[in-house]
Order: sequence, then structure tokens, then C-alpha cells
Amino acid sequence: MTLVVHRTPTPVAYQVVAAVLRPVMRGLTRYEVTGLEHVPESGGFIVTPNHVSHADPFPWAHVLYNRGVAPVFLAKSTLFDAPVVGTIMRHAKQVRVDRESPTAAQALAPAVRALAAGECVAVYPEGSLTRDPDLWPMRGKSGAARLALQSGAPVIPIAQWGPQDLLPRYAKVPRISRHRWRIRIRFGPPVDLADLQAAPVTSTAVATATDRIMAAVTHELEQLRGEQAPTERFDPRAHGLRPTGDYRPGGSS
Repeated sequence: MTLVVHRTPTPVAYQVVAAVLRPVMRGLTRYEVTGLEHVPESGGFIVTPNHVSHADPFPWAHVLYNRGVAPVFLAKSTLFDAPVVGTIMRHAKQVRVDRESPTAAQALAPAVRALAAGECVAVYPEGSLTRDPDLWPMRGKSGAARLALQSGAPVIPIAQWGPQDLLPRYAKVPRISRHRWRIRIRFGPPVDLADLQAAPVTSTAVATATDRIMAAVTHELEQLRGEQAPTERFDPRAHGLRPTGDYRPGGSS
């Protein structure tokens, strides 16, 4: 196993989980990665991936981990409430987010501290698996934008395509193939937020930053897929769907 030297201290629990998952991901998938030159060589930064599968945090995080970056995830509260996973998440120093609640913004304080300490903080800007029928990024939530404006940290958009073949949306068991699943990952240039980060944080600035982040993620995914995304991003509420959790009848949160 290759020894990884990390930029910042990495909890033992994080290293143990990575040691288990890295060979699994190597056995199931093969990565095609572009844009790594956009990943900062030092200092804290935010990554904002698109979300097409419950398996998709692993490939891009695996790529960064191998480069000495152990992302800190802003993760939904239900993961922390699970008996085993919750214990691992807490010991791995991940950040709990109570989605769709008045306390959701409280997650920003530890995330800002992590960025100040030089960590990479991962925020899924859609807040949940995309509901778009063709798996394009849907309407974004404000968390990534608020974090970027409060911290001043650069935002690196990540597009990925292929995890949904390994584990379709809301499936619980990966699909087995004779061949390793092809997963393409593209890191984009930092989202231009300089004008907004230099001004007071207002609701208008947050909305503008959110739109720029989602546009950047969508652009990178267009490059991967060789297709054009819909002009208007899918809005779950406009279609009568709850914005987080499994929106299907009987689905979990």
C-alpha cells in the first residue's frame, strides 16, 4: 500500500477508513482525471462536486487523498445518527449539517476553522442527489456560497460522471461488472468570487455566488459528457419534490 503524506493532520479513524476503501475502489473502478492543476498546492480550499450517486464521494476524494489532501465533509445529520457510521464520522472529524433546519448554518463555523487551518472542505452544493431526470446538476443551495464568502477560500468545482453506473441513485447494492467501472473526474478552475468576497455578505451576494458555483460545476460536467445542460436548472420544489432525501414514495431522509 502506498504511504500518503498529508498536508494537515489526519485523524486515525479517517486513515483507517481510507485504508479499507482505497483497494475496494481500485478493484471496482478506473479513474480518468483531468484538471488536477487547478487544485491549490497549499492553503485551505473548498470543493463542490455534483451529486449523482451515494458512491460518488469516494472517487474524487480518493484522488485528492492520494495527493495528500484529506477532505473534510459537510455531511447530513442522519449519517452521524447511524450507530457505526456516526461514530466513524465523529472520530474522523467530519462536520454535521442538519439539512433544512434553522441550525444548518451552524456547520459553517467549524468549516471556516478547518479552512483557516489549511484543510480542504467538501460541500455538495445541490444539498442532495440530483433530481434532474438526466442527472444534470439541479438548483443549488446556499451553503457552499456562504462558506466561500465567509472564509474567502477558493472554490474548486468538481464534475464526475460514472459513479451512477456503479451505484444508481438510491440503490443500496453496487452493480457488479466483469470490468472496472469507468469514472471520469474533472477539477475546474477556481470560481471567480473575488468581487463578492471583497464585499459584505448579503442575500444577493450569496445568491449570485451560488449561481456562479452551480454554473461552474455544470460547465465542467458538460465538458465530461460532451453535451449541453438544460438552460434552466431543475428545481425540486417547482416539481413538488422535497429538496433533500429520497423523494420517492416511502423514501428515507
